[in-house]
Amino acid sequence: MNTVKDIDAAARQRMEKVLADLQHAMATIRTGRASVHLLDNVRVDYYGTPTPVNQVGNLHVPEPGLITVQPWDVSQIAPIEKAIRLADLGVNPSNDGKLIRIPIPPLTEDRRKELAKKLAGVAEEHRVAIRNVRRDSNDLVKKLTKEKTISEDEDRRAHEEMQKLTDAYMAKLDSAARTKEKELLELR
Repeated sequence: MNTVKDIDAAARQRMEKVLADLQHAMATIRTGRASVHLLDNVRVDYYGTPTPVNQVGNLHVPEPGLITVQPWDVSQIAPIEKAIRLADLGVNPSNDGKLIRIPIPPLTEDRRKELAKKLAGVAEEHRVAIRNVRRDSNDLVKKLTKEKTISEDEDRRAHEEMQKLTDAYMAKLDSAARTKEKELLELR
């Protein structure tokens, strides 16, 4: 990190990663509509190895209230079903010997509020991550100032730019979280 531009570019890149991670984390919070992303964090004990469910079978959403899992190895149907039950998703999978059906029940008002709290926690974790990127970048700029590589005016300008960048990414994060919360609390 030799210049303010390098620090700024690195900060932008890290903040983009934080936003991408937020999108991924929000996709795993269910909203009442079926989505294969609901199963992203489910790990199946596949011959002693915790394996993501999407790597042991085909996932489909044949209708808005149903997810199906078709295991590649039919002998793994019971462990897959067990992993889905233990994942605390509020769903009750069933199988017919070849296919696991996961009906997505409509969310109760209490469950919606619980998921909204979870979403708020996830969003706050990502806000902290963005603030940490800002702090790290500001520390690097201060280091350049101490080494007399940049002037105090450049230092102040760099800090102001970093704050503007942070504010912009916080706005994007808040917007995404509000959209997801609205979708979550909306009754269908």
